[in-house]
Amino acid sequence: MANNAIEHVVIVGGGSAGWLTAAVIAADHRAAHPDGLHVTLVESPEVAPIGVGEGTWPSMRDTLRRIGVSESDFFRECDAAFKQGSRFDRWLSGGDGDYYFHPFSMPQGFGEADLAARWREAHGGIAFADLASFQPHLCTAGRAPKQAATPEFASVANYGYHLDAGKFGAFLKKHCLERLGVHYVADHVLEVVAHPNGDIAALRTQSHRLLAGDLFVDCTGMRSLLLGQHYEVPFLDQQHVLFNDSALALQVPYPRENSPIASQTTSTAQRCGWIWDIGLQTRRGAGNVYSSAHTSDDAAEAALRAYVAASGGPADCPAARKIGFRPGYREVFWQRNCVAVGLSAGFIEPLEASALALVELSAAMISDEMPADRAAMALVARRFNETFRYRWERVIEFLKLHYVLSRRTDSDYWHDNRGDGTIPEHLRELLALWAHRAPARGDFPRIEEVFPAASYQYVLYGMNFRAAGAKTRRRDPALAEAYFREAADLTRRMLGALPDNRTLIDHIRRHGLPRI
Repeated sequence: MANNAIEHVVIVGGGSAGWLTAAVIAADHRAAHPDGLHVTLVESPEVAPIGVGEGTWPSMRDTLRRIGVSESDFFRECDAAFKQGSRFDRWLSGGDGDYYFHPFSMPQGFGEADLAARWREAHGGIAFADLASFQPHLCTAGRAPKQAATPEFASVANYGYHLDAGKFGAFLKKHCLERLGVHYVADHVLEVVAHPNGDIAALRTQSHRLLAGDLFVDCTGMRSLLLGQHYEVPFLDQQHVLFNDSALALQVPYPRENSPIASQTTSTAQRCGWIWDIGLQTRRGAGNVYSSAHTSDDAAEAALRAYVAASGGPADCPAARKIGFRPGYREVFWQRNCVAVGLSAGFIEPLEASALALVELSAAMISDEMPADRAAMALVARRFNETFRYRWERVIEFLKLHYVLSRRTDSDYWHDNRGDGTIPEHLRELLALWAHRAPARGDFPRIEEVFPAASYQYVLYGMNFRAAGAKTRRRDPALAEAYFREAADLTRRMLGALPDNRTLIDHIRRHGLPRI
């Protein structure tokens, strides 16, 4: 069997991770055609998905286009809204005026001029992102990133989405079954049946059905049924770096049907964690992410409810849903003929909406490098493991950056987060380097970085990180000022031309967007 062709992919578990992976593989490999790859998804009918992960990166536009869905249908069926980045409140000092943006659009002139040096020299009283990018101003004004005449998936300003995770999974499931030829089995997996060589041969289900396959994708969430339980791949705990291990989630109704829809995720720092706030069409999603070693569930829920009430929500929201998690990831992600995607591969706090981005990247790499036969699988697995070990390390460093740069002193939580022993060595080296120059593309050499150098600049300078600045040709102050003027000009033009979020979303629901 060692050289058998890969003809049947079995995905275990649904939710956003399972159905998105199924969709990418099925669309790419013609599962709906007789000569295509056979794709089966099996999920327990009684296991509900966690239902968080309501923010995406702009990459989701390419993924949705890749699997052949309509963006208009996606908005209609997933309670979706536009996301143009993140706003961070109270992360630096905890004061009322303490905020910055991490927008999805690059700074004007990024890589061409030393924007950070000129910002420090002449514009230190203005937030870096507000000076170097038009997009924070669109977010502040609640503007949409496109017009009604802009085709599906095209943009005026770069954007991702906010979405209802449960509705998104159902939307993908429907598309997979009706359009992409994915076979569906609703059943409990009871046993893994292995080949003598250690590969998975089949899954035995509660109905006594044997599901044989050539490649198995573990999307069973934190249970990690195949990779974690069957193969016993060690879990690399990262709580010594990222302390948060708990979340409380609430669904918050709008006070009015026509309430404005925020253009960004807002993350508001608390004494012992932070609160997310995202706007969908019909509701907000809010949640408190915190460290159980630094605060109690009751205190975290009280902080969350106080935030909801202060931000226009009702005082009588239903009980918050508790989600506990171990921050970290598996030692390897592809073991023999099994690969993990989503929570079965790892989980960390949703500070920069990396969860769905990692699912997208995983599904794309599995599909792009689908081994022709079992003999090629070991090489593909090694490349996959190397790539995703790198990605998990970089994501964790990027999230840690937000805590390292904070100057809050109101709790042990913030003091402990800045402790030397909690900072990864690679991040420590980069911070030493960035004391003399701005983050640059060469610091992140992969073609598909989860967080590029521009993202690091937005966070560093949003948190008022000060660097000396190197004397290079790009230090030309006139060139930087020209790009700042360009950003200001784009701001004026876009504010005058773009509708607000709700107006455009209402248009999409009624009329749709043009299709190319």
